[in-house]
Amino acid sequence: MAPKVVRSSKFRHVFGQGVKADQCYDDVRISQMTWDSNFCTVNPKFVAMIVEASGGGAFMVLPLSKTGRVDMSQPLVCGHTGPVLDIEWCPHNDNIIASGSEDCTVMIWEIPDGGLTRPITEPVVTLEGHSKRVGILSWHPTAHNVLLSAGCDNVVIIWNVARGEPVITLDSMHTDMIYSACWNATGSQIVTSCKDKKIRVIDPRKGSVVVEKDKPHEGSRPVRAIFVSEGKILTTGFNRMSERQVALWDPKHLEEPLTLQELDTSSGVLLPFFDPDTGIVYLCGKGDSSIRYFEITDEQPYVHYLSMYTSKESQRGLGYMPKRGLEVNKCEIARFYKLHERKCEPIVMTSDLFQEDLYPDTAGPEPSVEADDWFAGRDGKLILISLRDGFAATKTREFKVNKTLLAKTTATARPSVEASDLQSLIDELKKLKTVVEEQNKRICELEGKVGK
Repeated sequence: MAPKVVRSSKFRHVFGQGVKADQCYDDVRISQMTWDSNFCTVNPKFVAMIVEASGGGAFMVLPLSKTGRVDMSQPLVCGHTGPVLDIEWCPHNDNIIASGSEDCTVMIWEIPDGGLTRPITEPVVTLEGHSKRVGILSWHPTAHNVLLSAGCDNVVIIWNVARGEPVITLDSMHTDMIYSACWNATGSQIVTSCKDKKIRVIDPRKGSVVVEKDKPHEGSRPVRAIFVSEGKILTTGFNRMSERQVALWDPKHLEEPLTLQELDTSSGVLLPFFDPDTGIVYLCGKGDSSIRYFEITDEQPYVHYLSMYTSKESQRGLGYMPKRGLEVNKCEIARFYKLHERKCEPIVMTSDLFQEDLYPDTAGPEPSVEADDWFAGRDGKLILISLRDGFAATKTREFKVNKTLLAKTTATARPSVEASDLQSLIDELKKLKTVVEEQNKRICELEGKVGK
């Protein structure tokens, strides 16, 4: 019998490890909401986590360096009137974060360098357009100030955040609740998964479905879909026996998957995180205590199991650090921020390869196209940066909003008052003041007569 050949891969020796206790974020009351989002988002400056809050929804933002026990008086971002369901940092400005909530709104917040010194209740922009709770947010990868949101109203809205207005509304494509929405590498298409058991590739600017697949997984549990290398689509879902599956699809030939693999019988939805630089996809289930990772290649079976990180405690959510936030001198290729019930624990993925093999040029923080140009039909490409000597942050882009337009598009904005109307109001008040003074004088005269 021929000996079994072990597939050669430069990522076979990637392994994960939790950091020491003093490098975790302790005493953080993670939200108890039963919603299948990450509940955590991270960038090279901050980590943000959805937390329990009374009287509405809130999330906590901490500088990465502020590890250890978190003080009970730590200020929160707490402007929503309902629980927060999803949060995501802007890829082009490390101080800007978006939040979606059960109160049907999306809010954009600006976090000062160094973190919060007082609670923030007023967002920079409030985006109102959904009729039910908003549970999915995704910033455009190449266009500046373009944000996608999806709600339980089965609607996808793409916003021009600087203008505070919805530019594209996709309200007739999905017949049921949307489970996930993901941009491709250039942001020209999105892929969505839906409760109607279909995945759809959509050209949002044309408002058309490019291609769709019915029942990518036979089970009735939620499906997740993301774009991976060369425009292929990776999905996670369940079969009829409730076994978890991962599948890879070619959008040009959706009749059959390139590969379909059964994983286990756990009940948690698998959240996929893809690293385009290494071709590694990480699968993390809420309620699991493990992170599996696979390498995606052009060779059959296309999705190759590498290894699995396991720990004792289950995860309530996970944040995934962008590549430019990693410590390249320690051969980090990924870093997750694992949410426990009362703390956040960084999980570091490292490799024993040489640095030049690990770090091709990766996506930087600069957008390649402005929002108005992208909506007009212009596509942008990722602007790449080198990580050979680590990423050095440049000056943060100023976040600008068109306040004239915001006054018109924000429902809570007060109507403007003309100067002539203001003068008329002042004149009326003067007349009223004169009448009141005369009445007071008359009352005093009558009181004097009564006294005599």
